[in-house]
Amino acid sequence: MTLTLQLGYRQARLLNARHGKTYYLATLLLPRAKRPAVHALYGFARYADDIVDGLQLPPAERVDRFERWADRVLTDLARGSSSEPLCLALLDTIDRWQIPVQYFGDFLASMRADLSVASYQSYEELAEYMWGSAAVIGLQMLPILERRPGCTEPLEGYAADLGRAFQLTNFLRDIAEDLERGRVYLPQDSLHRFGTDTAALHRARLTGWPDARIRDVLAYEIDRARGLYRSARPGIDLVHPTSRPCLLAAWRLYSAILDEIERADYNVFGTRLATSPSRRASVAVPGLLRSWTARARFG
Repeated sequence: MTLTLQLGYRQARLLNARHGKTYYLATLLLPRAKRPAVHALYGFARYADDIVDGLQLPPAERVDRFERWADRVLTDLARGSSSEPLCLALLDTIDRWQIPVQYFGDFLASMRADLSVASYQSYEELAEYMWGSAAVIGLQMLPILERRPGCTEPLEGYAADLGRAFQLTNFLRDIAEDLERGRVYLPQDSLHRFGTDTAALHRARLTGWPDARIRDVLAYEIDRARGLYRSARPGIDLVHPTSRPCLLAAWRLYSAILDEIERADYNVFGTRLATSPSRRASVAVPGLLRSWTARARFG
């Protein structure tokens, strides 16, 4: 492994550890050989997100910065080489695990939408966005997680639904932050169903408290998210036993954020909600034991 490639994997791991604490914790339950690949996927996605949302630039400059970076990434993907450490780690991961390259083009298309699209009229429209921003993330992970020995059932649907469940959970938790960025991921028709609108969301952000109609919207969308978690759950039992503790921990920890939203009476406008350290420990410790047992048995 070249020094540039080592640097790329190191950068990806640090991005994961700094910004994706729940995701990073779950990744620690994977066999050591698989973790760098997961870090590379996360690091790539996080770097794109930082350009779209993290840079303090005028909108036109942010668009230009993203387009130049995305063009460079797509060129590097097409030729299979890169001078950028992070992209080189991604390319190495794609090659080692035979991940379809088109998933990354789909991801960049959704990131590009964040630069110009402020809201989505329906869940169907939002789902099109989530294909590239969430579903393909689950699909990218599948080759790394691997199948359970003897399993021939298609896993793509489960993986896509789990990616969507994670992202919808993030949308519900981060409503206030997204409003500050000028975006609303709650479908407009969901807001209208309960007699509210984007202006009411802004008022809730200013006052730090949602009214009854907004709480009804959040309850409705939480139910939708839980449906995605239920749909994805059977797929966890179909991945390789050494990958299963990681996936199960992520499923439990992310879905627990929905519990925290309910426990806070749907107030996602005051402080950023997260699973408690005790809840994380209650998932991580048994997960670690299952991980050790699976590695001892299956290598």
